[in-house]
Amino acid sequence: MNSAFATPTASLDDPFYYLTNFRFVLDWVGERHADLLSADERAFLDQFDNLPRASQALLVRMVMRKGELFRLSKLSYAEIGDSAAAMAPLIALGWVDDQPALSVDELFHQLRLAELRHILADEIRAAGLNASSAKTVLYDTLTSQLIRVSPLHTWWPDSIDKVVRLKVMEACDRLRLMFFGNLRQGWAEFVLTELGLQRFEVVPFTPQSRAFQTRQEVDTYLTLHHLRQRLAAGEPHAELHSEVPPPSDNRWLATRRARLLLQLGREAERSGESALALTLYGDAGSSEARIRQLRVLERLGEHQAAFELATQALTSSPNETEHQALARILPRVRRRLKLPVLPRDIEPAHARWDLTLPGPQCVERAVVEALGEPQAPVCYVENSLITGLFGLLCWPVIFEPLPGAFFHPFHNGPADLYRDDFVARRRDIFDVCLARLEDGSYREVMQATWTEKHGLASPFVHWPIVDEALVELALECIPAEHLRACFERLLGDLKVNRAGLPDLIQFLPDAPTGTPRYRMIEVKGPGDRLQDNQRRWLMFFHRHEMPVAVCYVRWADSAETTL
Repeated sequence: MNSAFATPTASLDDPFYYLTNFRFVLDWVGERHADLLSADERAFLDQFDNLPRASQALLVRMVMRKGELFRLSKLSYAEIGDSAAAMAPLIALGWVDDQPALSVDELFHQLRLAELRHILADEIRAAGLNASSAKTVLYDTLTSQLIRVSPLHTWWPDSIDKVVRLKVMEACDRLRLMFFGNLRQGWAEFVLTELGLQRFEVVPFTPQSRAFQTRQEVDTYLTLHHLRQRLAAGEPHAELHSEVPPPSDNRWLATRRARLLLQLGREAERSGESALALTLYGDAGSSEARIRQLRVLERLGEHQAAFELATQALTSSPNETEHQALARILPRVRRRLKLPVLPRDIEPAHARWDLTLPGPQCVERAVVEALGEPQAPVCYVENSLITGLFGLLCWPVIFEPLPGAFFHPFHNGPADLYRDDFVARRRDIFDVCLARLEDGSYREVMQATWTEKHGLASPFVHWPIVDEALVELALECIPAEHLRACFERLLGDLKVNRAGLPDLIQFLPDAPTGTPRYRMIEVKGPGDRLQDNQRRWLMFFHRHEMPVAVCYVRWADSAETTL
């Protein structure tokens, strides 16, 4: 049975608002993910429910703060009262360690400079340091000497404070992951929503709607996440490679695995480990990984292998980005192999304007001021206008509650938005929306959506730029057939094609009949060149005879010439 869910938030006037939100997540996970929980995790839910409210609140305060170590004196909250008393049940359950062993790094992080000077006075004198040395000097000098790991009372016997370690953060992160389907979102979502800083579409869903279907999928996500963290922390990529989990039948997790392998491959390539880079890129299997694999093969002089891989990629329906790269690589490889070089597609010449303006200043703003007229306004839109109009027309499709698309109240768009089958799963509904461009009802629909949905989070509509006046002017001046062509190209690769659109648009509402009533303008400042995604859009506009120009700017007081 379908139901709708709104964003559940406690009032910030309630001093325990954070506890209400945390309990909501626990109840949600307990109800919808019970089969994915271990015995220990189910016990955690039950035991948390039986704790005194002050102990629950203190635990949540620690969970929502950074790190796992806390000084008891700093865990002071009016609504909780005596933190030591609230902590006791948590210690009894083993959820908090009240005598954790501290490394010197942790000691320096927890204690103030005066406290460190006090408890390390002998070590400071022995090292020949001044008693007033800065904390960084003490750290740099003493960390190599102080290798012991001891509780605070050993480091500082006369301390009246305690340092405690939260031991259930891993379990809480797993519960948060099952709720959000990612570890990027956190508890701040509730607060931002309560403050009105973000609002979300209310989407119908079923109790079975969830990010993970098996516990193994949760484990795989966490493994990939921790490997990426370790890579960012500088651990050797070769060692991390051996810990990458095997391919998953879950396409979403397979994509995350491919991204990790691509990152590992880049690190191997930077380190000169070409053989390992080729292995990692080959295992990743993504289009970007194939292009990098081809470039490594070229550098190694493995031109036959590069030719075979590039030819295979070209015949396997590559996306536009990969096709563009292959069109550059294959002629080089064919020349190396002394094979006939096939004629390349000639990129059509685009309309070009050269402007000399006073500067330097913001180049887009300078062009807006130079070209804009009261009857022919120029607006800065970059990637927001075409995507915004698409988002308004196709709002019902984007927020269609298909399985795997929505599973918590804080989605700004479907979870499968950039997966390969996103459009295919919704093609019939997209066709219904796009048909409005044929029957003329699209203007009314898009304007009504703007009014009804204004301010709601959307993956396509950037409200600060796509205001009501801009939408009305765009719908007046841009023909429906041009919008349809752009929208179809977006659907070809939503992640890639949403970028690279021209910076500006000039509206010409009074243009003579039969001439364009708008023109898009890509702006390039001194020394700036067209990017590949911009070139692809320009070629698209040329094929569809849509008005676009590239404006090259040089500053009047600069000797720099425009290429």
